[in-house]
Amino acid sequence: MADYDHIIVGSGINSLVAAAMLSKKGKRVLVLERESRFGGCMRTEEITLPGFHHDVMAATFVLFLTSPAHAALGSDLARHGLEFCHTPHPTAVLRPDGSSLVLTTDRAANIKKFNSLEAGNGDRHGVDVGAIEADAPFLFALLGGELWSWPTAKLMISQAWKRGLRGLAAWMGEALRPTRSWLETTYSSNLVQALWAPWALHTGLTTESAYGSQMGKVIAFALEAAGAPVIKGGASQAVNAFKSLIEANGGELRAEADVDRIILRDGKAAGVRLADGTEISASHVICSVAPGQLYNRLLREETAKLPTEVTSGLSEFRHGRGNFQLHYALDGPIRWKTQGLNDVALIHLAESIDSVSKSSNEAERGMLPATPTICVGQPHRLDPSRCPDGKSILWLQIPDAPRTIKGDAAGEIDTGGVWSEATREAFADRIEAILAHHIEGFGESVLARKAYSPVDLETMNINLVGGDPYGGSCAVDQFFIWRPFSHSRNNATAIENLHHIGASTHPGPGLGGGSGFLLAKRLGG
Repeated sequence: MADYDHIIVGSGINSLVAAAMLSKKGKRVLVLERESRFGGCMRTEEITLPGFHHDVMAATFVLFLTSPAHAALGSDLARHGLEFCHTPHPTAVLRPDGSSLVLTTDRAANIKKFNSLEAGNGDRHGVDVGAIEADAPFLFALLGGELWSWPTAKLMISQAWKRGLRGLAAWMGEALRPTRSWLETTYSSNLVQALWAPWALHTGLTTESAYGSQMGKVIAFALEAAGAPVIKGGASQAVNAFKSLIEANGGELRAEADVDRIILRDGKAAGVRLADGTEISASHVICSVAPGQLYNRLLREETAKLPTEVTSGLSEFRHGRGNFQLHYALDGPIRWKTQGLNDVALIHLAESIDSVSKSSNEAERGMLPATPTICVGQPHRLDPSRCPDGKSILWLQIPDAPRTIKGDAAGEIDTGGVWSEATREAFADRIEAILAHHIEGFGESVLARKAYSPVDLETMNINLVGGDPYGGSCAVDQFFIWRPFSHSRNNATAIENLHHIGASTHPGPGLGGGSGFLLAKRLGG
């Protein structure tokens, strides 16, 4: 008899969701994490000064709050300490000239505000988010459901019957439009365009990528409906709640347990061998890792024997842009020069569709963006426990950093072609100058800062290849049924009883836990 029913390699959101659901079904589950802490990209640390609790990477949990995984596990996790903190102002854009636009969780208020900017813009917003709401059962089945399945096939047939084949084809064609096309043909207000353009980067796309318009509308709907909540006490508290739940169900988690390879017997996955030589057997092995980790490391002695579609898929797999993180501990409140931003969860510093397009294009070409698109979070406004009374913290994410540097688009930073400490801090200085332009007395209020380059992020988590937080490019040819490879089928691999989950698999990146949820449903019975 195997030691466990399921061994799960990695402890990110998908692993934790799968472990919680499988252990709840009475399965013997073991989660193995190579690092000293669980949670993957969910980690909260005092990285600047004591008492300042920063979410080092993942910060907002709207995708989890609105996910099937939360519907299945939310009440259990709440009993184990999971608590969300909210604001009615989930996002805003702040332009270089100080003009801004804030989204609220009140659709009627958003429509009124958008219409006051340019006639008809609010009405169009109502149409866009209303269409997502009306299409939710169909759309979210495609975005988060098991694509290679009879229920999805029946859903497609029913949609073809309802809309007609031409109608369904038209719906698909509209969904494939890029963000730029959607915004420029729908909204005449430059502020409305600038509000939504940066969100393309958070889906692993650019403003010119196919399917960007549909993802943009989904984000608009989700933010308006559920906000941009943070976890009380930090993202690590979500990890603690999962760990407590899994252990209460009889599951186990081990940190500093580096899986060196997957053990095969009779062509089937039968367990794992750790770096220290320990062997652990299991009926199923579930890996929440990047494709390169799975095939080039854990299966390194077997990959050459796998079908050519696997090896060719691996060689063609592309990672996306890198990520850059910047954190501040501040003395006193944040004094925005523009009014109305104090309680906004996520503020984008961006001018327009063109500025977002330019920065992401520069990053994709290996250049440090001259004017990066900056996402600013102020989680202490939602959760005062994050820092001492009278102090503030800022969480900055730059979603358009180059994985491999070829130069600086502004011609000011001598990178030497590497993400060195000097390059990292010089780029942080550029970002800080943009931020300081919008905050009164910012320089004098800084107590400490901490920056993480794409190389730093990969050092903390080997699955963030080149600092890519999305598990690979999210271009449409590497998404849906083609994720991670063109031949992929749900979470299966070419090896029986070996399963692949995580951001590199359908339904892709984010904190929704979708692949872990789908696989656990299939395996849990």
